[in-house]
Amino acid sequence: MTDTKTGRILIVDDNEDLLKAARLFLKRHVQQVDLEKNPEAIPALLNNESYDVILLDMNFTKDVSSGKEGYYWLEQILKIDPSAVVVLITAYGDVQMAVKAIKAGATDFVLKPWENEKLLATIFSAMRLRESRMEVEELRSRQKELSLKINERYQDIIGKSPAMMKVFATIDRVADTDANVLILGENGTGKELIARAIHNNSSRQDEIFVSVDLGSISETLFESELFGHKKGAFTDAREDRPGRFESAENGTLFLDEIGNLSMPLQTKLLSVLQNRAVSRVGENRSRQVDIRLICATNMPLYDMVKENRFRQDLLYRINTIEIKLPPLRDRLEDIPLLAQHFIRQYNQKYEKSVNKISEAAMSRMQKHQWPGNIRELQHAVERAVIMSGSTVLQPEDFNLGNNSGSVSAGDESLSLEEYNLEDMEKILIRKVLKKYNGNITQAATALGLTRSSLYRRLEKYGL
Repeated sequence: MTDTKTGRILIVDDNEDLLKAARLFLKRHVQQVDLEKNPEAIPALLNNESYDVILLDMNFTKDVSSGKEGYYWLEQILKIDPSAVVVLITAYGDVQMAVKAIKAGATDFVLKPWENEKLLATIFSAMRLRESRMEVEELRSRQKELSLKINERYQDIIGKSPAMMKVFATIDRVADTDANVLILGENGTGKELIARAIHNNSSRQDEIFVSVDLGSISETLFESELFGHKKGAFTDAREDRPGRFESAENGTLFLDEIGNLSMPLQTKLLSVLQNRAVSRVGENRSRQVDIRLICATNMPLYDMVKENRFRQDLLYRINTIEIKLPPLRDRLEDIPLLAQHFIRQYNQKYEKSVNKISEAAMSRMQKHQWPGNIRELQHAVERAVIMSGSTVLQPEDFNLGNNSGSVSAGDESLSLEEYNLEDMEKILIRKVLKKYNGNITQAATALGLTRSSLYRRLEKYGL
């Protein structure tokens, strides 16, 4: 039994008999019990040891029952260790004192003389809370490290086109507020990069940035992943676990691909956003959360609202500020800047010495439609840097086809060798959507498709 005992407890009380009795009882159930009569020793003890639970007397001066000393030392403990779990003990059953203690940061409140079993239950509950807090802190630390690494790779959003200037201006205006932001744009346009830029220029920049790809979370795991779960809530719930909302406390939560949520999940998310509180799966109590919310999608949310596929009240909740990212084909003047940025990145990664892109290659790149946007350009440059044996990249290094022969499709000028059937289909869909002002039903009818077939193509082509 001794090997299975865990937990480090500190008891601070001026009653020596109480300390000895507490140690005698608790040593049978926890690994370590430290005793201290003098509260002045608390700072030194906390600097040398990390305790799972601290039992703190409310009064140390004889004939004093105000609890002021307990409040003072509670404050000092939380300054040293903000995640400390403190249970206050007193001989006076004052409910107002208990409420004040909890508001001041105490976890619980017990009366002495206590009942051993009740004391033990309180301590075990407090130990579970400490474990949960430490898990959150560990996750926060790891995410902060990861965020720093990511930010090193993407220090700046690259672009000088008028379309990107509008985006920059919006970021400048909204970053230092707590307004919810919705970022719209095709796949590969850099929506997460914009979200990070908002976070990095906000008052929460020193806090955590948590990114969640909602498209990759199954419906059965949605609540557990976002809101957390209690041990035993379902088969694989082997321990208490905070969700992404709790992990993002005081920081920014980025919900990518929000358009992929089913209506039932939208309802659950809306409830949390309205109340700013989450309830872990298997737990009745709610936990308040303080986050900055940024959402993103490549889906046509406004059409989905009209077709009852996306909740209008949820859309209003997430789009206090809306940022529309332009596709790469609408910011051609940014291609040279982006290409040079990626050349520097891959020169370093692959130990290459590419200097520039030839005029012929750049001309070809600026005529390409880039259906995959910046992500496609990045991959094209990476391939070119790897495959080229020269310091100057040529058209053939990019494998974008040549410009001999062209065909017109409305206002699109196409190279036969450069475009395949999928490119033509994408351009036709875009043209028909424009004709019908984005109405999915009318566009699908004109194209001879069902609405679900058209939606699949929209997702496929990032429209």
